[in-house]
Amino acid sequence: MLAIRDHRDETAFARLFQHFAPRVKGFLMKSGTASAQAEEYAQDVMAVVWQKAHLFDPSRASLSTWIFTIARNRRIDAIRKARHPEPEELFWGPESEPDQADVYEMQQENARLTRAVQSLPEKQRALIERAFFGDLSHRELADETGLPLGTIKSRIRLALERLRLHMS
Repeated sequence: MLAIRDHRDETAFARLFQHFAPRVKGFLMKSGTASAQAEEYAQDVMAVVWQKAHLFDPSRASLSTWIFTIARNRRIDAIRKARHPEPEELFWGPESEPDQADVYEMQQENARLTRAVQSLPEKQRALIERAFFGDLSHRELADETGLPLGTIKSRIRLALERLRLHMS
């Protein structure tokens, strides 16, 4: 992997591909992915390995851990995309005026949410605002704040539970 990372060595990548691609496919199939999709995802994973080789740091994770983490993330992304498919047909015509009762209800809901967010402890509120309104991932928040990733996840989970209670 270091030859790939440091010198873009295609021969080393071919060996790495031959070793890991079938294992990644097997891993994905054991996780419930169909054979054809697992083959496609394995190809994608190995392409990411080539493209992001400069990010590999053997002091942070072993090569197999790094590759299988990429595969796991690829599978999670596919599951999320399947749950929220793109709409088949988009209507581009003029939008009808919303019902005033719906507008009022939405304004009330937004006001309740604003109050709920403001009632959170400062540490939780700051993370919620950065994660959802700033569109940052948990990892990006950890990097930005210097807090451990587990702390970020815990604070966001606790904040979401408080918001859920406040909104119900």
